[in-house]
Amino acid sequence: MMSAAHSLNSSQPVDSFEPIERVINRLVGTAFSPHRHDTYTIAVTMAGVQTFNYRGEIRRSLPGQVLILHPDELHDGHCHDETGFSYGAAYVPPTHVQAVLGGGELPFVDNGVSTNPALIAAAFNMVIDREGVEDPGAYEDALYDLAHAMNDAAGRATTVRIANQTAVMMAREFLETAVVLGARLDELEQVTGCDRWQLSRDFRALLGTSPYRYLQHRRVDLAKRLLREGATLADAAHGAGFADQSHFGRTFRKAVGLTPKEWLRSDMFRTIIL
Repeated sequence: MMSAAHSLNSSQPVDSFEPIERVINRLVGTAFSPHRHDTYTIAVTMAGVQTFNYRGEIRRSLPGQVLILHPDELHDGHCHDETGFSYGAAYVPPTHVQAVLGGGELPFVDNGVSTNPALIAAAFNMVIDREGVEDPGAYEDALYDLAHAMNDAAGRATTVRIANQTAVMMAREFLETAVVLGARLDELEQVTGCDRWQLSRDFRALLGTSPYRYLQHRRVDLAKRLLREGATLADAAHGAGFADQSHFGRTFRKAVGLTPKEWLRSDMFRTIIL
């Protein structure tokens, strides 16, 4: 039987991308018959053993591993034992991957199961962290990481270009003015005149982080200032441009390692010497 713990949502990442499907599911005592997708299947095994036939062999994915199934590849899916398994999946169109990689052959991940740390991190970000998040910039950021992680795992060379420092600095300055309202890569492309995906690569190369994560850190900085000035958690979240308190809490913890409440308590005893 299929458990009731199943969720499905579609999100519209950016104007040029069609919605993608994400699923969180638990299967017990049931199976998927052989079928194909016209998308990449990006699936993170969360509990149990996920077993499937793929390219003529039986594959197994253990908790913490990731499935990367190439578009139009026949596969099935069934439980390894009576305990079943839980997984999260995102179905990413190859056109999205091509937008990041800029043409060439689509990356193919051997065996359909990977223990590559970078690919697991990128898949987890796309499937789990982005679940229910309607921030277009978050999808762009996750898509960039996923496409390049798949490309690297497939052993495909990435063309090395000289970073456009002028464009990166223009993008950084624009982001500094857009902390509350936010900014997408297509806006940065218009501001800098540089291709959005090339700009994203150059930004990471020169500043050590992506445009999206740079913006999130500036939002966290603003929220800290508001909290120090006496704002409530809800007001600090809203004032710094976060969609809601939940989004604020997750982002803050990723940036600081503490919840906003924990940080506020610890900040009372912090001395900063310049």
